[in-house]
Amino acid sequence: MFAKPFRVKCNIAIKGSDRRKLKADISTAFPILSAEQISELIPNKEELNVVKIYTHKGDSVTLYVLHKNPIFFEVERKLYPTVYTLWLFPDLLPVFTTWPAVLQKLAGGADLMLPGVVVPPSGLPGVKQGDLCAITVVRNRAPVGIGTATMSTAEMLGAGMKGKGLSVFHTYTDQLWAFGDKSSTPTIAPSDPEPADSEEHSEGSEGAEEEEEEPSPSTNTAARTLQDLQTTPHCPEPEEKAGEGSEEAEEDGRTPQEQMDELLLQCFLHALKIKVKKSDLPLLTSTFLRNHMFACCPSEKQLDIKKSSYKKLSKFLQCMQQQRKLIQVKELSKGVDSIVEVDWKHREIRSFSISEGSMLEEAPEERCRDAEKPYHPPEISTLYSVSTRLLPLFRDAQLKKGAVLTAAEVRTIITNYVKSNELVDEINKNYVTINPILCDSLLDKQEYQEIEKLKWDDLFNRCLDRMQHCHQLLFPGQEPIIRKGHIEPIDITIVSRGSNKKVTLIKNLELYGLEPHSIASILQQRVQASSAVNPLPGSKDKVLVQIQGNQLVHVGRLLVDEYKIPQKHILGLDKAPKPGKKK
Repeated sequence: MFAKPFRVKCNIAIKGSDRRKLKADISTAFPILSAEQISELIPNKEELNVVKIYTHKGDSVTLYVLHKNPIFFEVERKLYPTVYTLWLFPDLLPVFTTWPAVLQKLAGGADLMLPGVVVPPSGLPGVKQGDLCAITVVRNRAPVGIGTATMSTAEMLGAGMKGKGLSVFHTYTDQLWAFGDKSSTPTIAPSDPEPADSEEHSEGSEGAEEEEEEPSPSTNTAARTLQDLQTTPHCPEPEEKAGEGSEEAEEDGRTPQEQMDELLLQCFLHALKIKVKKSDLPLLTSTFLRNHMFACCPSEKQLDIKKSSYKKLSKFLQCMQQQRKLIQVKELSKGVDSIVEVDWKHREIRSFSISEGSMLEEAPEERCRDAEKPYHPPEISTLYSVSTRLLPLFRDAQLKKGAVLTAAEVRTIITNYVKSNELVDEINKNYVTINPILCDSLLDKQEYQEIEKLKWDDLFNRCLDRMQHCHQLLFPGQEPIIRKGHIEPIDITIVSRGSNKKVTLIKNLELYGLEPHSIASILQQRVQASSAVNPLPGSKDKVLVQIQGNQLVHVGRLLVDEYKIPQKHILGLDKAPKPGKKK
């Protein structure tokens, strides 16, 4: 239901009478909750909003949001808890367990198939058709999804654990989860021993074929409070202890985690006070870390966010924004955060002083060059989305329109379809007999009467050509970004201005994790020419880098040789002037 972005119709604060009615509805729908637990979920004096939304399929849904986290959603007058609520009360609903790799399929809109369900030693929970159930993964009792049973437990066992088990409404990492603070799944030890990895099924929900053990996303426990899950990113207090696995406190009485928190804040304040200028804004958060914070780290120490209590740069920056009011971070383009404003008059920045020996000496150039080394271009892969025309081919694999697959997954599904329908030509195994579904899906109208068989490669190529093309970008340390169509290349053009002066224009740098202001500054210093960064006409969140003169050669060297961007993703380098022949 929430696999794709939804549209918000209105967002209003709940009235006192409606708050009391909501408590009564929760008590009726979930009698296992005590009055104290309901009061914990729906506190009397805390901010609680009612958000009306429309899903991508047009369904009207009501969200109940506490501290910016959706805790319940209501569809056709029926209440459903979100994963944020289920993390507080993991035993609220009957639980079905599956393998970690199946979760990605569920988040994409798939339903939970019975072959992907892990049967614990105590047996499946007793449910009836239509009962609300939670979904967990092996080795963790924290729910990652919610759905309704399509049949009773007896019918599931009678069917030999085949067919659809749960109709899934909401999962961890879907758009409803992303509407909240995007907290990671807590780790709660299972009450029953889990089966060994060797017993994992190859079947799951909607074509899940291989399973890999995933690391626990966090070291949180079941005792995590409502405030921990529903407030904005965690900002540690000085007295906070380190998480599990931390070493013993050193001589100064602080744990390694607390020391890393202090170093992180120290480098952050130093970078804002010394490195960042107003002209640098907006500044990509990844660039800020790589080129500014790392450059401010003392030479005898090493800055490692994963060893801090924040674990991620995004959580640290959100804490600096929402609790300390030092900066403002916005998502200027999808999946890419930027610092857009800095409060240089803030007391913490103005009072921050660089103590001798504790911070980096005045030799930032080499340090900045070292800080650029961690940059890696994104891994770009082509994906394919199931179209309406090809939907009959993928129904056996329990896939819906819009499901995103790799070329290898498409090939496997088509091969299974051909073999299950016995369409391999008996005389020549290299050919496939065209049945009515293949005819409608892969052939043009003028080919209906002409083609009776196709070679395997031709069959696969026709299938991929008729699917909607997508691309996935995987930036280091970030969630994969999937967009429709092919990725736009970095476009470099040379245009003439007044008096026949030439300028070099560069666009689409943001798509590859490059900071336009940083690129403009580097090129300005190298070619000793003026540069500017202007909004791209016709686009809300893209900018255009402009460098005076024909700088194709310098831009190409910077992007290809230093930033390792593949030439196939750069448009215009073929127009660079050729070097003259030596005499």
